[in-house]
Amino acid sequence: MLLSVVVPVHRVQGYLRATCESVLGQVPGEPELLVVDDGSRDGSARIAAEFARRDPRVRVITLPEHLGAGPARNAGAAVARGRYLLFLDGDDLLRPGALAAITGRLTASDPDVLLLGHDRIDWWGEVPAPRPTGSGPAADGLSTAVPRLFRRAFWTGHGLRFTDGPYADVLPVHRATLLAADAGTLDTLDRVCVRHRVRRSGTPATTPGRHHFAILDAYRRLLAETGDDPRIRAARTRHLLAVLDDPGRIAPGDRAAFHRAAELPGSYTAHRVREAADAARSRTRAALARGRRTLRAGLTRAVYRTDLLRPLDPNLAVYGAYWNRGAACNPAAIHAKALELAPHVQGVWAVSSRHRDRLPSGTPYVIEGSLAYWRVMATATYLINNSSFPGGFTKRPGQCYLQTHHGTPLKTMGLDQRGYPALTNGISFEKIVAHADQWDFSLSANPHSTEIWDRVYPAGYEHLNLGYPRNDIFFTATPERTAAIRRELSLDPDRTVLLYAPTHRDYRKGFVPQLDLERLGRELGPQYVVLVRAHYFYGGSARPAGARVVDVTEHPSVEELCLVSDALITDYSSLMFDYACLDRPIISHAPDWAAYRASRGTYFDLLSGRPGDTPGAVATTEDELLELFRTGEWRSARTARLRAAFRERFCPYDDGRAAERVVRRLFLGETEIPIGTGFPGDAERGRTATGAQPMSPVRERPRPVTPGPSRG
Repeated sequence: MLLSVVVPVHRVQGYLRATCESVLGQVPGEPELLVVDDGSRDGSARIAAEFARRDPRVRVITLPEHLGAGPARNAGAAVARGRYLLFLDGDDLLRPGALAAITGRLTASDPDVLLLGHDRIDWWGEVPAPRPTGSGPAADGLSTAVPRLFRRAFWTGHGLRFTDGPYADVLPVHRATLLAADAGTLDTLDRVCVRHRVRRSGTPATTPGRHHFAILDAYRRLLAETGDDPRIRAARTRHLLAVLDDPGRIAPGDRAAFHRAAELPGSYTAHRVREAADAARSRTRAALARGRRTLRAGLTRAVYRTDLLRPLDPNLAVYGAYWNRGAACNPAAIHAKALELAPHVQGVWAVSSRHRDRLPSGTPYVIEGSLAYWRVMATATYLINNSSFPGGFTKRPGQCYLQTHHGTPLKTMGLDQRGYPALTNGISFEKIVAHADQWDFSLSANPHSTEIWDRVYPAGYEHLNLGYPRNDIFFTATPERTAAIRRELSLDPDRTVLLYAPTHRDYRKGFVPQLDLERLGRELGPQYVVLVRAHYFYGGSARPAGARVVDVTEHPSVEELCLVSDALITDYSSLMFDYACLDRPIISHAPDWAAYRASRGTYFDLLSGRPGDTPGAVATTEDELLELFRTGEWRSARTARLRAAFRERFCPYDDGRAAERVVRRLFLGETEIPIGTGFPGDAERGRTATGAQPMSPVRERPRPVTPGPSRG
């Protein structure tokens, strides 16, 4: 075996999958991939185990606790079997064709150490000019940023090991490079083989603090072991200046102390001058921003700034959903459960004036942009939303923001949308990141979502892997309640109800069904009825209706529509992930799958037929869809197996108690909350073990909240 790739893993769940795929996808290539679980408490270990189950080239080494990147790399190197070692971080990428190029160079020169070209990509997707190994300050290889291969016998023969703590690579990497250079066994490959991903948060390198002073001790030890080698002293100066100039590592208040401790040449005055200039620019930008806010908001924002001086109300929560469209989705389910378990917390909904009538009767609300809205946004302790609050509010210390999201991502989200600029409609990715910075918690329905959110919304929030509260009704609704909903919709209890719920297309305006719905209803026959639920983005677009095709787009609860249906027909809507909780047939009608993937991008192949990717029967034409019903394939044993695998992957946290868990964590401060899977045992509508009755609206009008003194 030529190559062992060692990857230490800690808090990289949003990046590890791509790292592993970049190594295992090399052609030709039979590398050994050693993933070292360094006590990671996120989904990293689960992802590594998934790769190990399906690929014999992958081995997982589990450390008893979090020891740090250095000891993790040592643990991987100790059990490696390849002739050469390559150490990658859990968010690095091995570039396409890299292994073939590496193999050719190793065959030609047989070095002990091979330096590799590399580049960097930041969280915005920007890639500066590549950093080849044969030129620039890293030409001598004395830069820890330069990736390299080590002959394993050389590594172990010289007793090389990574040290503990930060900057664990300084000592062994520099020593190995000097040893190979002196022996004439150092070589370079001037090709970009490794891409370093610069993360915005979540790593020691992106966290300012005194832990970065550890680099000083690392170089002191290295200089002592190399006899004060002038090459090391020059490398030390370059490296320390880079650390000093990085505000993400050395905070302004620590720069003078670092400069003195490092005994760097030159005066610290130059650094202070740069720092003062940066501060002046920041003050100017802040003043301009304040001026724009004042002009834009006028008196309302002046009042808001006054309200920001009021104490926070510990018993006030503001809810929002779907960009102020009313009470819905996860926030609505959390609000309902909070009334039961945390009645001391008053919930107020932020809505637009156009959608106030959508609120359930008796629901307290404020109109976006009003004085009452800014008052509650300034004084509420809890903020819960599945999208975002309007107006660019200022999040105060002590406020707690829960982002619930509103679906499992099939299409690209967040910063991943940068690859599809034609469809982003001028989205500000800077604002996306700034919004994520406000979150304290991010709610996930499954590990897949957690991985995606972790990467596409890079910020310092905590993941709550507790399930989707909006799906609780699938486990708690009784057959009697489901039958009542059917009667409200005038649905014959003996007819088979199909819910057709397509998603919107970024490249198309208005609701244009991909099906001839009248034909579908006609050819299915009188035993079927089709409920059509258009995406809410399409507003009042024309939709068909008839005896066998019923438009239910304006029905207030998509969850109730799921309960009364016997099967779901959809294309790429995230509703499929929620519907899987019901263990009822899901039919994917995807006539434009190639165009959809090309225009927006997806995280997996919905039509692949692989267990876990495809939820059931698949049709790419109208005739194929009708054939699925004629033959009964839409609910066959094969599609049931696909559905089971899909449900296992995307519904592991949903059991009817997600809202309770969120309320206990958010409002009651409980942290040890068990999660169990409680899929319905059969396909009978609404049957669960609990038999609990879902919430029903109170028959009184919504009541607005008027501005008044804080109750805190």
